Amino acid sequence: MDSIAGQKQTVRVTIFNQSYSIVTADDPAETVALAQDVDELMTSIARQAGNLDGTRTAVLTCLHLADQLRTARLQLAELRQSVDDRARSLNHLLDQVEGAAQAEPPLVETSEE
Repeated sequence: MDSIAGQKQTVRVTIFNQSYSIVTADDPAETVALAQDVDELMTSIARQAGNLDGTRTAVLTCLHLADQLRTARLQLAELRQSVDDRARSLNHLLDQVEGAAQAEPPLVETSEE
């Protein structure tokens, strides 16, 4: 967010040939970019599916986005699990190193005269 963080602004966007006024507390440019992504996806789905009405196109778009969200959540959960596994492994190795360092007798320096 920019210097007017938290301040709500109205942004005009066009999605699938319909204009919307969106109230956002985020960066307006980000809202415009998101709307453009949704518009492009809806246009692509409508083009591929043939002669669909706006409601059906919107539902298919929502399903597509829900699938992407589910996939991202699963990938995030797998990544978190991997990080947790590696952190446990590293902690175990650190414990072993600390234990070995404590078990070693101190080094005795000898001086030659």
